[in-house]
Amino acid sequence: MNISAKTEYACVAILELASRYGEGTPVRIKDIAERHGIPNRFLVQILLQLKGAGLVISIRGASGGYRLAHPPKNISLGQVMSIVDGHSTELRQNSENSTPLSAALMSTWETILEIQQTKLREVSFADLLEKAAGQSEAMYYI
Repeated sequence: MNISAKTEYACVAILELASRYGEGTPVRIKDIAERHGIPNRFLVQILLQLKGAGLVISIRGASGGYRLAHPPKNISLGQVMSIVDGHSTELRQNSENSTPLSAALMSTWETILEIQQTKLREVSFADLLEKAAGQSEAMYYI
């Protein structure tokens, strides 16, 4: 599974917004970019794309920024990935001749992709926040 930088940055941005969902105040692009090392100009484009898809809301003005349009439990990893990268899960057979062997291979790959897409749709950003909280609690130093 190849994850583009754009997809990773989009997911990190959504996670950052999800972590501040209950606060009610918008998060500035600059804050997300600096905290996670994301190029500012790239993040602007990503957030505009997510806004166009209805996942984030932008607030204008000096105290403006972005916030989630929906609760984190209602936004899935697969949803964000498909918005940012489109439906890049299409399989194309490279060889011109379809044989029983190549058909069996294509069928198996299609099954695996279906399972992958199902799993990505099952993971919400609330789940990811919970996982991140568990990891930070498990880390301690002596």
